[in-house]
Amino acid sequence: MRCIYCGHSESKVLETRSLEEGRVIRRRRECMDCSRRFTTLERVEETPLVVRKKDGSLETFDRNKLLSGLLRACEKRSIPLHTLEELVSVIERDLRSQSEREVPSQQIGELVMQRLRSIDEVAYVRFASVYRQFTDVGRFLEELETLLHQKR
Repeated sequence: MRCIYCGHSESKVLETRSLEEGRVIRRRRECMDCSRRFTTLERVEETPLVVRKKDGSLETFDRNKLLSGLLRACEKRSIPLHTLEELVSVIERDLRSQSEREVPSQQIGELVMQRLRSIDEVAYVRFASVYRQFTDVGRFLEELETLLHQKR
C-alpha cells in the first residue's frame, strides 16, 4: 500500500478492525519512510450495481453519493455519522441481495425514506421533499399528514 503523503510503497499495520459485520477491514498504517499515519479500508470487490435514473440513463451505484444526500437531509440534526453510514450499508446490502444488478433510482429512494423515517422524522421530511420533488406547499402538507397519521 503506497503512502498517501510521500508515495513510499512500504508501511506497517498498527491496528486492524472489522466493520460492517465483517464485510470491511479498516487498517491504520504508518509509512516506513515519512512515519505519517493513514487509514485504508479493504472491501470485497463485488459485481457493480447499476442505477437506472428517472431519465433512463444508467449510473454505477455510489454509496458516497447516497451518504452525501443523507448528510444534507440530516444537517443540524443530532444523528451520529456512524448511524448514517450503517443505513447506507444496509440499503446497499438489500440492493445487492436481489438477483437484479440494475436497480431503479425510485427503489433506492423508497428504501431510504422507509428507514430514515424511523431514525429521524425531520430528516425524513427533508429527504422526501427533495426525492419526491414537492412542487407546492399542499403536496408537502400531504406528506406531513401521512407521517402524522402513521404515527398515531
